[in-house]
Amino acid sequence: MTIGRLAVLRSLMSIKKLEATLFSNPVNIAYLSGFTGTAGCLLITAEKSYLFTDFRYLLQAQNEATEFTVVDVGQSAWHKVADSLALLGINLLSVEADHLTVDSYHRLAAALSGVTVNAVPSLATELRRIKSFEEQAALEAAALLTDRAFVHILPYLRAGVREKDVALELEFFLRRHGAAAVSFQFIIASGHRSALPHGVAGDKLLSHGDAVVLDFGCILNGYCSDMTRTVFVGSFSKRQQQVYHAVLAAQERALAQIRAGITCGEADALARDALAEHSLAAYFGHGLGHGLGREVHEAPKVSAAGNELLTAGMVITVEPGVYLDGEFGVRLEDVVVVEEKGTRNLTQSAKDLQVVGA
Repeated sequence: MTIGRLAVLRSLMSIKKLEATLFSNPVNIAYLSGFTGTAGCLLITAEKSYLFTDFRYLLQAQNEATEFTVVDVGQSAWHKVADSLALLGINLLSVEADHLTVDSYHRLAAALSGVTVNAVPSLATELRRIKSFEEQAALEAAALLTDRAFVHILPYLRAGVREKDVALELEFFLRRHGAAAVSFQFIIASGHRSALPHGVAGDKLLSHGDAVVLDFGCILNGYCSDMTRTVFVGSFSKRQQQVYHAVLAAQERALAQIRAGITCGEADALARDALAEHSLAAYFGHGLGHGLGREVHEAPKVSAAGNELLTAGMVITVEPGVYLDGEFGVRLEDVVVVEEKGTRNLTQSAKDLQVVGA
């Protein structure tokens, strides 16, 4: 898979007239080379591909990054990069402006002689916008495991259970069944805390009548999942029912009408306008979604201000929410593949209004 990615990358480098590009972001390094170590960088030119790493990862790099020449950095990675550039006669080096720190940038520039360092938006991040069929399959597998975790956790949700313990049980399940890690700090927010869009699990105990927002995901085979469901402990009020159905209707409208060729802003408006019909748009304070892949938040950003066109092969979340400060909140989130005539939903968990712990 990395051979094809390198070919596309080199074509893009040629179009942008980039002699050589240095990749420092571990996520992009894994995407382009297959190397999953935590220390290293890639140098890619029109003809050469180098992976610089230290003694701890040399054998791993040789096994994982078979299309790359692996270089032991010794005491200084930047001086090894400088040596390679000198041998290749490279005069202009592009680096990842959205990852390389200012300190690293200055140390790299100091190690180079006669080479101009140019900070540009990462080309790998641009390539990662569109997911291959293999990547879509990996994302679908991660979503399936998350669906299974949701089914597993439902019997645990009852009055008297601590939010942190719900998060812990979810993580145990995901890891027991193959996840390498969680994809973000889980949001388990109940009662008045469910009105916090990023209310990470706390010490609050679930109580009768609480709305409980569960937003969680895992990393499986290098790809992330992300889903949200809202359930109610014991019972729900008429107001909670109305808001839940309004959010569900907003999500369903977006899922039905999102397709390749519309802008991110137009996608966002589908759900936002649906909530406006219930006088709830003012309580939907974040964007409709985001890209998903090797990271839980990737391009594109699906928000009201988004002008980027959705393209077939993008994988995004669709997650409208309503947050009533001091009362409760409701959010529903699915992961979909954007296609020419619609979307393919990778999240299969039920979305009917559910009462737990009754």
